[in-house]
Amino acid sequence: MMSTQAYKALEERMEKTISVFREDLNAIRAGRANPALLDKIIVEYYGTPTPLKQMAGVSAPEPRALIIQPYDKTSIQAIEKAISQSDLGINPSNDGKIIRLAIPQLTEERRKELIKIVKKTGEGAKVAIRNERRDANDQLKKMQKNSEITEDDLKAAEDKVQKMTNKSIEMINDLVSKKEKEMLEV
Repeated sequence: MMSTQAYKALEERMEKTISVFREDLNAIRAGRANPALLDKIIVEYYGTPTPLKQMAGVSAPEPRALIIQPYDKTSIQAIEKAISQSDLGINPSNDGKIIRLAIPQLTEERRKELIKIVKKTGEGAKVAIRNERRDANDQLKKMQKNSEITEDDLKAAEDKVQKMTNKSIEMINDLVSKKEKEMLEV
């Protein structure tokens, strides 16, 4: 039989895939202010690419606004430039101390584009999960070929791996449909 550690390792890899997918979803704008929108923003700070969240506090005081408070006031222009150059499509404005981002309403067309992106990202995560399943099944077949496990053990282990795969893919589908609902709310 496949060892408990091997199952645990497979489960951890599948959970990691889902976790990365969840982060990717958070970075997709749903029409309401969410500090996670800025998680992937990298600012050129004294010649070093630095994640925005290490340089400033981000809050969402209203449903359609984000406030960015740089820890170092001299970095405000660099932060503003990084946001402007990102694919968020939001124009920052600053008053010398903080940067405000007004999150515009999403058009119907933009919502549909974003939903396509969400679905495509979900498919990518499912492919990664299926690759994990394939690797585990290959490992099991090799164990059976080397007479480490019986054919019955192989079948039972493959069933367990398939159940883990189904559970992970179901979680991804749930995340996709939640994000889709969130994006369709006006």
